Amino acid sequence: MEEKQKFTVSVYTENNIGLLNRLSAIFLKRHINIESMTVCESEIDHVHRFTFVVEVPEEQIRKVVGQLEKQIEVIRAFYHTEEEIIYQETAMFKLSTAYLYDEKIQNKLKLRRAHIVTITTSFFIIETTGLKEDIDRLYEKLKPYGLLQFVRSGRIAITRPKMAISELLQEFN
Repeated sequence: MEEKQKFTVSVYTENNIGLLNRLSAIFLKRHINIESMTVCESEIDHVHRFTFVVEVPEEQIRKVVGQLEKQIEVIRAFYHTEEEIIYQETAMFKLSTAYLYDEKIQNKLKLRRAHIVTITTSFFIIETTGLKEDIDRLYEKLKPYGLLQFVRSGRIAITRPKMAISELLQEFN
């Protein structure tokens, strides 16, 4: 049996209602858990990009990408290994202002390239960007301070090699 590995799937689509449901159903039918998902406009007008992160054998992701491309609104779909992309996530942490001047928290922020984005009389918000593991470590460091809220984005990723999708999307536009 083929070993599971983490893949980032990029799906370039038209922007139509119900498309997210149809795309996620393809993963659901194969019992694939989506670890992360983001949707945004692409570099081409009227073309959106879905980014899914999954952990499956390569043979299975090839089949999934084939099924994704059969959707009418899908222009192209690609899968990438961890080595083929540059990726980040963003996270925000909400803490009580009682900890605002805590030296331990200030040191943790310096080490993690995190910064404070909002301060009110009752809370402050820390924002950071990095790899999933970096955000997980900061979460564990801040958890003892009684996080009021925590939220993280899905993965955003850009491929290292040039992708032929740019030319294809130019033709679509």
